[in-house]
Amino acid sequence: MPGGWEEVQGPEAAAAAEGARAVSANAAEPVAIQSVRNGGFATAEVNYAAPRTGVVRARSANPGTWETFDLIWNEATETYALKSKANNRYVAVERNFTGSAANVLRARSTTAGAWERFTLWYNEELDRWAFRSELNGRFVAMENNYTGSLQYVLRARSETVSGAWEQFYLYDRS
Repeated sequence: MPGGWEEVQGPEAAAAAEGARAVSANAAEPVAIQSVRNGGFATAEVNYAAPRTGVVRARSANPGTWETFDLIWNEATETYALKSKANNRYVAVERNFTGSAANVLRARSTTAGAWERFTLWYNEELDRWAFRSELNGRFVAMENNYTGSLQYVLRARSETVSGAWEQFYLYDRS
């Protein structure tokens, strides 16, 4: 891992988001996630047809309901879950998808299990965040060079935080 990145643990982590406040254990902190690479806010595509329903893409210029996610700390697993405000579903890493859709993030689960768990990393000097999937141990990246319905999709595919592709800003949406 490049210098300056530290894993963040505990419910207070969400409070470090721009303008956020401390939350209690297992409480939901609504946040907007903005890609450093393209400036787009993460959106759950709830109107996409199956199997891509709920795929998460950094494509919105401004945060609204579709771009708001609850960041939920779980004391037992010491991990975070993301829950989309657009469809009230947890974000999962799609390990069984193949090709360019392998390990895409999708807001599709009614509960948060292993596929929906992330560790949160923070670089104080850059004031940037990164998400690491507990399912496959990979960091989430925004696919800037994809085209079509997967353009700007978020995928858990990077071994490290090597640049802007894996870096995000978090904003308080409460």
